Amino acid sequence: MITPSVLCRGLAATAVLAVTVGCSVQPSNGGPVSFDSKPTDQAPRAQETTPSSAPVTTPPAKAPAAPVARRTINEAPTPEHTRTATPTPAPSATVTVARPKTVMASGTQSEQVRELQARLRQIGHFGQNPTGYYGTVTSAAVSSFQAKRGLPRTGTTDTVTWQRLLAMTRTPTRDELRPATTNPLPKADPRCLKGRVICINKKSRTLAWMIDGKVKSAMDVRFGSEYTPTREGAFSVFLKSRHHVSTLYDSPMPYAMFFSGGEAVHYSSDFAARGYNGASHGCVNVRDEAKVASLFDQVRVGDKVVVYK
Repeated sequence: MITPSVLCRGLAATAVLAVTVGCSVQPSNGGPVSFDSKPTDQAPRAQETTPSSAPVTTPPAKAPAAPVARRTINEAPTPEHTRTATPTPAPSATVTVARPKTVMASGTQSEQVRELQARLRQIGHFGQNPTGYYGTVTSAAVSSFQAKRGLPRTGTTDTVTWQRLLAMTRTPTRDELRPATTNPLPKADPRCLKGRVICINKKSRTLAWMIDGKVKSAMDVRFGSEYTPTREGAFSVFLKSRHHVSTLYDSPMPYAMFFSGGEAVHYSSDFAARGYNGASHGCVNVRDEAKVASLFDQVRVGDKVVVYK
């Protein structure tokens, strides 16, 4: 006989066995209950029911969206604000005019200066013998030439001035470059006709180097002012000094040949530059350096010097 307790224990074992092997268990309402072999993360969704009495509202259909215009690669984007670019002005070109190169200027001493002076003399701009020294007289002559030809009056011989002068003149002769003297030689004093004599005439402003009455060389000379006049008379050379400098006036006296105290025949750069616009302190100035240098080499101490009018 099966007792109620035994029957209950059997029913419990049967329920456990059913869960283990996946069998269905009837729910309390009599419907089957299914058990999955794999657990699920989502709970089962309850089926929604719509009461038959409620009206069904269908949402209005949406209009299809307008197609989006696609930009090609070559199409430039349209800027938000259109700007007008102001062109940058091109820099103005600066024209640099090269100045003519200086050929000769004040203070220059050369054979080219001598040629310049001879050419200027050919066309009436230089009124004395070429000296080879570019001083105030030469500068004034160049300035006069430049003014007449419409060139800048600088007094300096530049490439333009020099080329213009060359085109207007001819090559100077030897006598034009080194004439015997600018001033004509007067008749020699009788004291100059014998022996070795430096014969100096204050009126004609000339010096003649004579040996036994014959002129060996001649040159222009300048004398002292009325306050420092050059002495007149017959003297003799007592001292020669090639590179002499005056201790009294602190001025150079190249190729000095002393004949009376501190008075001497010597080269003067001031005479070469200014001509007869200046004066010495009593000496006999020579403006042609080459000629006085040659005279210095020929004259001996003891040779006669005659100064007269």
